[in-house]
Amino acid sequence: MTSNFSKGSPSPKPAKALGETASKRRTRRFAHNAFKIFLIGHLYVGWRLIPDLQFSLESAFVAVTFLAITNILIPYGTMARRFVDNQETVDHLVWAGGLTMSWFSSLLVLTILRDVILLIPASESWREDSALWVIIAASTITVIGLVNARMTARVKRVDIPITGLSDALNGFTIVQITDVHVGPTIKSDYVHRIVKRVNNLAADAVAITGDMVDNTVDILRDHTAPLGELRARHGSYVVTGNHEYYSGADDWMAEFRRLGLKTLADEHVVIDHDGAQLVMAGVNDYSALSRNPAETSPELHGSNPEKALVGSPNGVPKILLAHQPRSATAASEAGFDLQLSGHTHGGQFWPWSLFVRLQQPFTAGLNQLGDLWVYTSRGTGYWGPPNRFGAPSEITLIRLTQAS
Repeated sequence: MTSNFSKGSPSPKPAKALGETASKRRTRRFAHNAFKIFLIGHLYVGWRLIPDLQFSLESAFVAVTFLAITNILIPYGTMARRFVDNQETVDHLVWAGGLTMSWFSSLLVLTILRDVILLIPASESWREDSALWVIIAASTITVIGLVNARMTARVKRVDIPITGLSDALNGFTIVQITDVHVGPTIKSDYVHRIVKRVNNLAADAVAITGDMVDNTVDILRDHTAPLGELRARHGSYVVTGNHEYYSGADDWMAEFRRLGLKTLADEHVVIDHDGAQLVMAGVNDYSALSRNPAETSPELHGSNPEKALVGSPNGVPKILLAHQPRSATAASEAGFDLQLSGHTHGGQFWPWSLFVRLQQPFTAGLNQLGDLWVYTSRGTGYWGPPNRFGAPSEITLIRLTQAS
């Protein structure tokens, strides 16, 4: 059998390597475009604040230089894994990019609000003072948001009434964790603190609703290892989020199974609890098929609540783990009683919490769609900017109760 390549020809690159190269090119283009967009914002902030601060020439130069550095750090720091090979360097750059993005986001919004207020004629001293207060306020929000983000998420207790719930299942507890985003700024110690707090709740089941990771298994395996210590009477269940697909969903689901978690991909399990039954189902992320390579079949990576119920018993409570609230319409049509979701982070920090509803039907908390209850967690960690201002992280203790 003869080879299609001559002896002197280079061997073809593996498909995975080609995919990674294409992904890096896309990310780099995105970073370059983000740099241009943020440049407009930085020029606007510099134009509106620096002259009113009455800086000396030297101080103004320092301020302009600082804004130039933040404009570079925001896109290229937060996406450093696509530009830099050394993981420790990547972690440092992501920290720097995330903090500057957090600070500049607040600075930009407050500068715009200040300009709106300045439509009312004001004295020169007020213009100078207000420019200074914008910087102070943005920095304060950043510091408070950082402290909140790095704290272990507090326990939020939620009772959800389920129609027809049996006496045996009245008080059944589920701890939901979601959107931890283990990666450059969230490591094993952070995860261990979450696991310890979850285990102290002694729940009947643990539901993990996606976006647990932000890199590949080989890089983060040691940092996700504490998830294997999760304890609940009926075990822990996990579904994919969109970030698992960015990081290798198949590999991560295999790793979660190795840790002892039960993965649910458009499927269900029946939990027997003190003589009563409960269906715990899960679907892949709402955008799973579009995130996966073209050769992957819908049967493996679709997102189908109806399929997840095939073969399930009738007349028992049905709970769906679905990363995005957008799955609620299909979940309601399939006959679920409760959907547990994440993804939104509750906006994570003001003012972005005001814009989540443009993409998702629910931002946070308990909502109802027809006969379906939907609980949307604000997330247990954070993504990107280490900032939790006005949208606290949570470990959710859900208790099923009989509907009156």
